Amino acid sequence: MINLQSLALLTPRPQHSEPAFTPAQITEHLSQLPGWQFVSGKIVKTFSFKNYYETIAFVNVLAAISHATDHHPDLTVHYSRCVVEFNTHDVEHGKGGISINDFICAARIEVFLAQTAATA
Repeated sequence: MINLQSLALLTPRPQHSEPAFTPAQITEHLSQLPGWQFVSGKIVKTFSFKNYYETIAFVNVLAAISHATDHHPDLTVHYSRCVVEFNTHDVEHGKGGISINDFICAARIEVFLAQTAATA
């Protein structure tokens, strides 16, 4: 079974010819991501913050992770929270679905937040 740290260290790769994850694979990988859920074909989590500044700082970290992995979430940004949604549009020759890349990016977010909390 994969853990959060090892998942975050994986390198995302193109998914065009890869099959979408099965419900069992999604469930297995979600078990490593605290608070993430599978909703309407996406893995989703709402992150809460004290204020707008902290929310936007988090969004900037997401932008860096997304740029580095070339895998971009859908974001809904509010004053003190940000909803993050991942899915892979090109998996299964463009049919879309959930891929390993979604979990790699979610794991990188979780590892970043854990490291930030540890140094605070």
